[in-house]
Amino acid sequence: MKAAIPSDYLNQTSLLRLIAVLALVLVVHLPSLPAWESALVAAGLGWRLLIALRQWKLPPPWLRTCLAVLSFAGIYASYGRIHGQLPGIALLMIMSVLKLLEMRSRRDVMVTVFLMYFILLTHFLNSQEIWTAGYLLLCASAITALLIDVNHPAEALPLRNILVSGSRMVAISLPITLLFFLLFPRIPGPLWGIPSDAGAALSGMSNEMAPGDISSLIMSNRQAFSVRFFDREPPPRERYWRGPVFDSFDGRAWKASSLSLRIQTPEAELLPPAVRYEIIVEPHRGPWLFALDVPDPTTRPDKSFIASEYQLMKGRDVITRELYVLTSHPNHVLQKELPESVRRVNLSLPRGFNPRTVALAQQLQAEHAAPEAVIRAALRMFRQQPFVYTLQPPPLGRNSVDDFLFETRRGFCEHYSSAFTFLMRAAGIPARVVTGYQGGERNELGDFFRVSDADAHAWSEVWLESKGWVRVDPTAAVAPNRIELGLSEAMQASGELPGFLQRGGWNWIRDNLTAQWDWMNTQWNRWVLAYGPEVQMDLMRRIGIQDWRSMVIVLTVTASLILGIIGLLLLRQFTPARNQEVAVRLWAQLQRRLLRAGIAQRPAEGAGSFAERVALETPELGSAVRRAAGIYQQLRYLEGATPALQKELAQVIKAIRT
Repeated sequence: MKAAIPSDYLNQTSLLRLIAVLALVLVVHLPSLPAWESALVAAGLGWRLLIALRQWKLPPPWLRTCLAVLSFAGIYASYGRIHGQLPGIALLMIMSVLKLLEMRSRRDVMVTVFLMYFILLTHFLNSQEIWTAGYLLLCASAITALLIDVNHPAEALPLRNILVSGSRMVAISLPITLLFFLLFPRIPGPLWGIPSDAGAALSGMSNEMAPGDISSLIMSNRQAFSVRFFDREPPPRERYWRGPVFDSFDGRAWKASSLSLRIQTPEAELLPPAVRYEIIVEPHRGPWLFALDVPDPTTRPDKSFIASEYQLMKGRDVITRELYVLTSHPNHVLQKELPESVRRVNLSLPRGFNPRTVALAQQLQAEHAAPEAVIRAALRMFRQQPFVYTLQPPPLGRNSVDDFLFETRRGFCEHYSSAFTFLMRAAGIPARVVTGYQGGERNELGDFFRVSDADAHAWSEVWLESKGWVRVDPTAAVAPNRIELGLSEAMQASGELPGFLQRGGWNWIRDNLTAQWDWMNTQWNRWVLAYGPEVQMDLMRRIGIQDWRSMVIVLTVTASLILGIIGLLLLRQFTPARNQEVAVRLWAQLQRRLLRAGIAQRPAEGAGSFAERVALETPELGSAVRRAAGIYQQLRYLEGATPALQKELAQVIKAIRT
């Protein structure tokens, strides 16, 4: 049995538009939902669409109640709770679809439309990329257009007109939105709170390093951070970005000991020249921040510290983008005096592992009295013997260092740094593994460097008397181009590079588009996502605002001016000058014609009501007057005052004979 679609609260065309806009708002959330919920949302929208098209009855209350209860139970089963960010978004989506299935009044329509605005806003909790902002502006324009449409329930308005009006209203709101964003006092913390996937793992540096970890990491082109230098730009050989430091080896992997994570900055002699720069680091779910080796502790970001092995650490995991400004000194003397406890940790080796490497270290120690000579001999071995720098090293056994040095001789940076550090310790030289990034790709559009997972690197540090901790990169002995020219140049001929690192041919088009996209994302990250209290106050000082009180005054005055201007524009729009508006002048002409026949428009009577009364009292004029009233309303209220409509209204009025 079919039921006629009620037209007292919404016409069918507007109902179909409402379903389409709701689908547009919900679709971006579907990938983050459980499969059953995505299917339920899609089925609910499809069901309501069929009800509208085939004029079926709405589902009975008992069925809607069952669906709601089952949905609550499903969300609780999926998330373990019904409160919180992800369960809350899931509930909103399901409730909006169920609301469609009980829509019987104008109030239901308005609740659904305003619920769309709220659901739209929640998408920023899942994604804060620049494309998200563009998509949400598009959706906001569509919802606003729908809001205009549903306020005319009897007849659907022209689609083009409501889209133009909706987009214009959103555009008018942007200046005041931008003003409040820039001037409203910021509080510390991420712009949109903690992301919904704050507990999930991301690609990037890890809290341990084993053979194969970094060579698999560089297959990703995910951006780790971007860097903008303010004055001096260091050459490639100095662009070592210090990350996790590992001083404990269990025979398979290198890890950080409890000693290395102490909040105890070692003494360091920082030598000129200094390098000042800005970093925007991507979330990586680790407690470390990246810095050019080595950072000046006096310039470290708020709520961060320099650990005992000169790692820049955050007091919590980095789960949102972080922007900070640092000063580093590539030339330095780090920890000239080595405490005995630190020496012990950085000489320790697991028993029963890699006996051939231990024997080689003892041989080098016997042949060379000075630690510097032992280091040079080890690097000469890497340089002169047939070691290969490769992304596809063969698997290693229990004695991984022995297998690498004496059998396979094929490896990536983690193989070389691990083997070299083990060899130095076995030779009595304190050594540790440092991981992070090396190099970076310059973006000429934005004058910044993009450092990606493909730039991940591992190197060694050895401690020498009177010199402190000294960086030694054994990879440079095997593949010097890796340090000076980057990974893509060092391995271009090997055929092992992932596609995004290959050069030549048509790849320049991809590289150019990628550079432009990276530039836009960097600006978005710097001025929107990383716009915190420090960035805001820096911007305010540039325009002469020195404190929060002045900022509030400027915000209030400017907002009042903008709102006043918008109000005047709206007032002017809704109070047109009768002598200047074409539609009003033509309608007055029609009134004069009808007045000659004794038909006058009443003071409180609208054009549509007047036309209906004329049709009842004078049927022969009804059709023409109705047509004239329809055109007049379009010209006055739908911003469709085109010359063609004006001409048509004039012709209709001229044809009316009284």
